[in-house]
Amino acid sequence: MEQIFWFIYAAFLGTATVGFILHSGPLNFPVKFDLVVSVITWIGLFGFVTQNQIFEPIVWKFVFFGGLAWDIIFAFKLKKQFEHEREEVAGPTGTFFVALSTALFLGPLYYGLFQYAF
Repeated sequence: MEQIFWFIYAAFLGTATVGFILHSGPLNFPVKFDLVVSVITWIGLFGFVTQNQIFEPIVWKFVFFGGLAWDIIFAFKLKKQFEHEREEVAGPTGTFFVALSTALFLGPLYYGLFQYAF
């Protein structure tokens, strides 16, 4: 049963990323790089969920720390981009909601990658 929830979560992440890319307009370098990072982390999540060893654990340790750092940086870069477009995202409240939504949406992903790597 738990495995089904992991597959649903992985499908949710994929759908959200595709939706973001479709509505973000022209793809600049950070968005393209985020797509690459997302695909690599999904592969790790898939390996964790299916309990298959895809690469050596050392690879997933680098993916875990690098992907986590990238997603945090990218989330706050997006916040700055949307601050210029919408006033309701500005200030400390906007920072709080960006941090909360990033933790809620990506927390299970990095939990799975951590379990897979370590």
